[in-house]
Amino acid sequence: MNTETVRDRSALVIGGTGITGHALSRELAAQGWRVASLSRRAPAPLDGVATIRADLTDAASVRAALTGLNPSHVFFTAWTRRETEAENIAVNSAMVRHVLDTVGPTGRLRHVALVTGIKHYLGPFEAYAAGETRDTPFREDEPRLSAPNFYYAQEDELWSAAERHRFTWSVHRAHTVIGHAVGNAMNMGMTLAVQAALCRAEGSPFVFPGNEVQWNGVTDMTDATLLARQMIWAATADGVPSQAYNTANGDLFRWRRMWPRIAELLGVEPEGYRDRPRPLEEQMAGKAAVWRRLAEREGLAEPDLDRVASWWHTDGDLNRPVECFTDLSRSRGAGFTEQVDTLTSFAGLFDTLRKERVIPA
Repeated sequence: MNTETVRDRSALVIGGTGITGHALSRELAAQGWRVASLSRRAPAPLDGVATIRADLTDAASVRAALTGLNPSHVFFTAWTRRETEAENIAVNSAMVRHVLDTVGPTGRLRHVALVTGIKHYLGPFEAYAAGETRDTPFREDEPRLSAPNFYYAQEDELWSAAERHRFTWSVHRAHTVIGHAVGNAMNMGMTLAVQAALCRAEGSPFVFPGNEVQWNGVTDMTDATLLARQMIWAATADGVPSQAYNTANGDLFRWRRMWPRIAELLGVEPEGYRDRPRPLEEQMAGKAAVWRRLAEREGLAEPDLDRVASWWHTDGDLNRPVECFTDLSRSRGAGFTEQVDTLTSFAGLFDTLRKERVIPA
């Protein structure tokens, strides 16, 4: 990569406190980009990353924060959840619009990368994997589902702005992301680590919370750093067309094989699917005080259980009624060939969580 070209690139990462945004900011800075990270709350400091705070749902707040910034590349990784999909559509599309209406007219913007996910193929939260879905492996060129979906609304805002302001774009449809971000609402890796820590503290087995379909079916996941590298590749590689890319580690697995290996990494006794799902919201009900005592005894960084575990999200992923994995032919054919072993990705995350005292050693 040409050093002068890299020096000329300036990135705006929207959602820098999230799993993907944090990994992306770190990767961009390591590659020599000038990086600004925007989020509602103050992020953990990263070397080489400037921080900006704004409310993405408020157009005036976004304009005040971003006017004069003039990034060459925008990486949009933020989203917010509301009670209904109609509300999700309104607020999440507005967030994309507010950013691109501010930085698009500068004439400097060259590329915008947007992270969505496999709800593109499964439907929104309120109709998740119910009714119409796509066959596996999910492919990028399949038509949209008929159900309203905020991912579709975000794409429409991106495409409209790209036509007006003449920048290239990419959409990155990740599966469940493995990475580190305290307080994130969709964080399976950290949630499983916290589940295991509570199981160790109480001497109970590490019980798979999902259904039989997910226990026995084929699936994949997405490492946050791999996702970051694919986004940077799509934003900078010569000759890459504006299009959507599935993003996953490149290996396939079944939870019946992965679960005992994760348990071994976390020092707990695994227990697989038996007769019915045993969701974490049921297993972990009333555990906030147990976690607080554990955090105090072990000197952990975060005593609030809701900040380190998202039971609802992991329950949703592991109780889908259909098998879920993606086809990666498009990105591989276009030149992005990196892959990550999923168990290695989990192991790296657990090591980081121990080092940062999020979970006990």
